[in-house]
Amino acid sequence: MDVLYRLDKQERMEIFTFALRKGGTGKSTSAWAVGHCLAQAGHRVLLIDADGQANLTRCLPAVAPDKGLTRVIDHKATLLEVMQPVGPNLWLVAADESLVVAEKGLGADLAYPLLFKKALKNLAAHIDYVLIDSPPSPNSPLTVAALTASTKVYVPAQPELFSFDGVNSLLELVTKIQDSYNPELEVGGIFLTKYAATYRKGLHHQFVKRMRDQFGPLIMHTTIRDNVAIPEAQVQRRPLHETAPGSNAQLDYQALTQEILA
Repeated sequence: MDVLYRLDKQERMEIFTFALRKGGTGKSTSAWAVGHCLAQAGHRVLLIDADGQANLTRCLPAVAPDKGLTRVIDHKATLLEVMQPVGPNLWLVAADESLVVAEKGLGADLAYPLLFKKALKNLAAHIDYVLIDSPPSPNSPLTVAALTASTKVYVPAQPELFSFDGVNSLLELVTKIQDSYNPELEVGGIFLTKYAATYRKGLHHQFVKRMRDQFGPLIMHTTIRDNVAIPEAQVQRRPLHETAPGSNAQLDYQALTQEILA
């Protein structure tokens, strides 16, 4: 990889996992968009696609197919050897269908929670922010490993019943991780995605109120509005600031990134 100069203001490498025990809530999209925002601001960002569906990988520029997270799990390469550039200040550790099988084998290793903690140990000289897109499976070894290595977890949730249940389940897992592996892990916040201000507005407001009542200060101020600019950018494998500058999607994710950095 091409090593950039380290930013003086960055005191340590931050590791953020985007997680929820439910698919389709915006984990991959949020890692993708926030990663681009951080990189555009001059931070060196590593995106790790830890989901066998490989949605994050598919919305970034194509990379070499023989490099990816599976090789790290199988002890055939280090993260430094498989991280590939996908933009200015931005690198990717890719996923593909082989990751599903590799994760099953990983679960049989008693040391699996330490996978990312060990693998990321020597990257602090090269990277400022690591963003991990985790699988939605409730019993995913890769999610456990990601949370064990992370400084913070961010939770994208749609304003609907199933996301509400998923948040509760994830927070229970976070507590277990804090107790067993990573007492420094923090919940950075829960942010609402795919928010519709039109025909579903009343229903969404009901769930927003319920989530604020339940989770209080964990609910972030920024809301990600439903916006066609997101899938349009992803199908082109380009960032929002190139395909839809000034769109609601770009503005929302810029605001979310600023809230994360605050």
